[in-house]
Amino acid sequence: MLHSIHDRYGEKLQASDGEIGHVKDFYFDDKSWTLRYLVADTGGWLAGRRVLISPHSLAHLYPEGKVLLVNLTRKQIEESPSMYEHDPVTRQQEEEYHRHYGYPYYAQSWPLWGLVDFPISAPLPELSAAEKSKLDTHLRSTHSVVGYRVETTDGVLGELADFMVDGRTWMIGEIVVECGHWYHGKKMMIPTDKVSRISYEDEAIFVDATKSVLREAALSAAS
Repeated sequence: MLHSIHDRYGEKLQASDGEIGHVKDFYFDDKSWTLRYLVADTGGWLAGRRVLISPHSLAHLYPEGKVLLVNLTRKQIEESPSMYEHDPVTRQQEEEYHRHYGYPYYAQSWPLWGLVDFPISAPLPELSAAEKSKLDTHLRSTHSVVGYRVETTDGVLGELADFMVDGRTWMIGEIVVECGHWYHGKKMMIPTDKVSRISYEDEAIFVDATKSVLREAALSAAS
């Protein structure tokens, strides 16, 4: 089942020993189209810090409710490695974060979540210096790319409005595009395997298909 990312913003977060804030944002890997971290707004509790929570602590993403349960204590979160606002998340920071919680690490050549295809707790494998040097980070904020124009091979389709994520694997299966007048202002779902690239400099997402092909696919899915 696919879930709207937009609908999760503002959802309360409950640790094993108390409330810790609410969902502020998500970071996704733009190569594997996977949500790697939830960003928590903790209010004044950990002011100035970006609190990241891995799906390893959330397991499956269930239909939206009022609270998301986090399998961590407030103390574990408070003692997690500091990642401050406005700084990019580096691989070195990610490695420190994963070691703190004992989560398996991931790389492009490995399964989606380091050892398996969905997030579970498991021992962390050791990386050699050569392996570390080859790793690169491709994390982006879901909030920051909303509004990017979406271009097909024959013109602008519309603007990115949302992401649809699989509740088990945390993979983004579709992007939601708010179309222009040519499609009566409707929203269109496009599978992420149709996306050829994202240009952050141009604030654009490029889709490897024509408008007519996408429209026919959308009409077929709706029927």
